[in-house]
Amino acid sequence: MQRMLACKGSGTGVTALRILCRNQAAVLGQAWRCLSTQTDGEVRIAKVLREKFPQASSLKVVDISGGCGAMYEVHIESCEFNGKRTVQQHQLVNRALKEEIQGMHGLRIFTDIPKQ
Repeated sequence: MQRMLACKGSGTGVTALRILCRNQAAVLGQAWRCLSTQTDGEVRIAKVLREKFPQASSLKVVDISGGCGAMYEVHIESCEFNGKRTVQQHQLVNRALKEEIQGMHGLRIFTDIPKQ
């Protein structure tokens, strides 16, 4: 089932649609986003991770704070994690995002090694 909400213009109606969109995301457990564009924070974090993990085969950054940039979820798959325990993989991501983390409330990290 796919639902699309377009948030155009401004005012009370648009605010209600944005709230509805965020609430749907929370209820459905998926990151639904109005107009399905990346936030500046998502773009910035993804850029840093691409630079630090050039061999990443998959990278996804999602602002899970409702758009204010206080909390992110990172999914990264890279052969650079090969031979490392999960905690070590997460430490690498934390080090890579050291500057960005200072302004965050929270960060969820999901790492994986590409299947061969």
